[in-house]
Amino acid sequence: MDFTLGGHWGLTLIMILVGVWIVVRYLVPKNWKEWRNAGLLHAFIIALYVEMYGFPLTIYLLTGFLGLDIPWIHYKGHLWSTLLGLGEIGAMIEMFLGLGIVVIGITLIVKGWYLVYHAQQKDDLVTEGVYRFMRHPQYTGIFLALFGQLIHWPTLPTLLLFPAIVWLYYHLAKKEERRMLARFGGEYEAYTRRTPMFFPRLGDWGKALVGR
Repeated sequence: MDFTLGGHWGLTLIMILVGVWIVVRYLVPKNWKEWRNAGLLHAFIIALYVEMYGFPLTIYLLTGFLGLDIPWIHYKGHLWSTLLGLGEIGAMIEMFLGLGIVVIGITLIVKGWYLVYHAQQKDDLVTEGVYRFMRHPQYTGIFLALFGQLIHWPTLPTLLLFPAIVWLYYHLAKKEERRMLARFGGEYEAYTRRTPMFFPRLGDWGKALVGR
């Protein structure tokens, strides 16, 4: 198999810039911990799109060093389908499933940003809209968007980065909750008792996505 460095580097750069812009625009990191976490997200985005449109490092390592026989179908991003022998139909299902989860994740990130942005103008506790169904919709959106990409186009670097990102955002969420509890007291404590931290109850997913 012939691997080259002649990928679509212009498209790679565009997709990386779009991904970085989404992180900075809708997550709005402020302190150093938030910027640290955003830096890991940027690393995930760079690792993903460099392999997607540039040089396929993961497939190179799997075929060249581990001796796995993986056809060049991974050029289309369907590594799981190839490894599991699911064929083209499986590849299409994998692609639409992964991208669907990515869209859901980005939707939650944007919805959460919109509500928090307007609440900051009034110095209010946000408990309406998507926040009725989960306490940290933006972080849930991050988890889903990254997980969807791992379904659609897994790479060794992104597989390694994903658990680290989840761990860091979980602890950031816990720290934010301590701050909100100190600020809003019993009101926030009551909110935490009735609202899941990251994932809505099974029957509330549709309501969460439409914000009702």
